[in-house]
Amino acid sequence: MQITSEILQKLIDIAGKTYVFTDDETRNHYGHDETEDYIFPPGVVVKPGSAEEISAIMVLANEYKIPVVPIAARTGLSGGALSIHQGIGLAMDRFNKILEIDEQNLQVTTEPAVITQILRETVAEKGLFYPPDPSSQGSCWIGGNVAENAGGARAVKYGVTKDYVLNLEVVLPNGDIIWTGANTLKNSTGYNLTQLMVGSEGTLGIITKIVLKLLPCNSHNVLMLVPFYQASQACEAVSAIFRAGIVPSALEFMERDAIDWAVRFVEGISVTIQPEHQAHLLIEVDGNYPEVLMLEAEKIMGVVEQFQIDEILFADTDEQKNALWKMRRGVAEAVKSNSIYKEEDTVVPRYELPKLLQGIKEIGKKYGFKSVCYGHAGDGNLHVNIIKSDMTDANWKTEVPKGIREIFELTVSLKGTLSGEHGIGFVQKNYMDIAFSEVQLQLMRNIKRVFDPNNVLNPGKIFPDSLD
Repeated sequence: MQITSEILQKLIDIAGKTYVFTDDETRNHYGHDETEDYIFPPGVVVKPGSAEEISAIMVLANEYKIPVVPIAARTGLSGGALSIHQGIGLAMDRFNKILEIDEQNLQVTTEPAVITQILRETVAEKGLFYPPDPSSQGSCWIGGNVAENAGGARAVKYGVTKDYVLNLEVVLPNGDIIWTGANTLKNSTGYNLTQLMVGSEGTLGIITKIVLKLLPCNSHNVLMLVPFYQASQACEAVSAIFRAGIVPSALEFMERDAIDWAVRFVEGISVTIQPEHQAHLLIEVDGNYPEVLMLEAEKIMGVVEQFQIDEILFADTDEQKNALWKMRRGVAEAVKSNSIYKEEDTVVPRYELPKLLQGIKEIGKKYGFKSVCYGHAGDGNLHVNIIKSDMTDANWKTEVPKGIREIFELTVSLKGTLSGEHGIGFVQKNYMDIAFSEVQLQLMRNIKRVFDPNNVLNPGKIFPDSLD
């Protein structure tokens, strides 16, 4: 719907003229995230400063049937924050405060626009640990992490965002403001509205406060980089490590091209990659007792030495550890800098990783595209970057979607699903029929309708076009 002068004035009355923007530069700035090269500028950008202002905006949106899209740090990879129907772009920039760190109960209350790494570092100063650590933690916001149920490298041991969210203040699509639960570790009181909001991608409500569970910090870790001569064996080793009774705090897989590109793209990395290395595992164990960690590291060495590997690199200093993590976290940007690409976020039971990797390569040959794979192998989460390289525009447009569908079909056949942490958003919604039956999709759509009968909040996301 077009933003009329009357609607614009009402938005100014709610948020103030300083925080309402119609210029092209601002609209374009908030019209994209990190999803390929898509740009969908909202008709107007509003930066509210309170839950009450958001409530008034949602009341107005329902009255005039105006689409509203919550916009966080725009680091997403599924197009969840794209204003595909224009309308109001609800930029959450002003909700950027950590409100309280409860050291007695190991909790933190925060607004959604706090950068994830800042939150992690702030609680760490008090000896506390917030585990979820997506690769974009230096720029993504905690509210976006909640909306997408973000994970990260340490999800394999500590879980994903949903495992730390205790309670949420949410503005519902009709303007009502609610708390979804309680600040308790256990809650068996009615439906779990908190967990329904986590991962709902801004389609059911707008999060304005978040209460998170924290853990005590661990004082030690051991980090090793293991080069494999065969990528399939690196995948096989993942399950073998867990079957040996070890739960690493992180277990990351990087295919040859991924680590090659990252070494070239990220400054300050001096890892030597031999020509015959086809994949690497980055493995971390953490805890409070160094002698226990060394025993675990030795046990991991015993497992990986059953495969064809080269010399294991142990990071002896914090500088070396930071360099290895910088390399891993820089893979996505490195891939993006080398070519136009599409990134899929597959996840399977970890024992099925070798079959998934092999199938992805076979599908790529069938449809004429190259893929670079890496990800959180410890929890079966493989990021598949499909590289355009020298493909024609026609084949990129027609053949790649067929290949993506086959990759998702393979993933589901291995008892996996379409996304482990990036969400469905705009770009994956028309593949949802692979993972869900019509009955399941309609149940989800009915939930959306209960919360948002006028379909004004982030419409056109998650559900296939035929159901939206």
